[in-house]
Amino acid sequence: MTKNLHYEAELVVAIGKRGLQIDVSEAMDHVYGYAIGCDLTRRDIQSDAKKMGRPWASAKGFDFSAPCGPIVPKNESMLNLSSSVLSLSLNGEKKQESTLSMMTWDVPNIISHLSKYFCLKPGDLIMTGTPSGVGATEIGDFLKITCGELPICEFAMGDKQS
Repeated sequence: MTKNLHYEAELVVAIGKRGLQIDVSEAMDHVYGYAIGCDLTRRDIQSDAKKMGRPWASAKGFDFSAPCGPIVPKNESMLNLSSSVLSLSLNGEKKQESTLSMMTWDVPNIISHLSKYFCLKPGDLIMTGTPSGVGATEIGDFLKITCGELPICEFAMGDKQS
């Protein structure tokens, strides 16, 4: 289906409290916990859709497009939303690495912004963006994503029958 699949390491925020039009100052009250995830993107399909002015949902949302590690409740997490380092290794070689403070948007602002357009509900998962170093992956690659003390998200890229 794709000839150009890219990885994007991301912090995942799990919502634990319903909210709409959430103020930035109250956003963290809506967080249940955190995990590490990988936002996979079919870049060739995304590029074609952009050129045609079409939505690129099929480039971002497909079977197994967002592997995610276990969610750790906020009150059990040692995650520091400023200094924790998010990193991704591909076949043992570090490809992405950044502190969470270097991300374009912080967690409270992401929650507040999204809640202007969607009612956030318990169980919703928010991928928060990726550091530089996004790149291609292919069948047989092994990806390992870490962030602070959160459980590791790791997986092998399998073929379409796996």
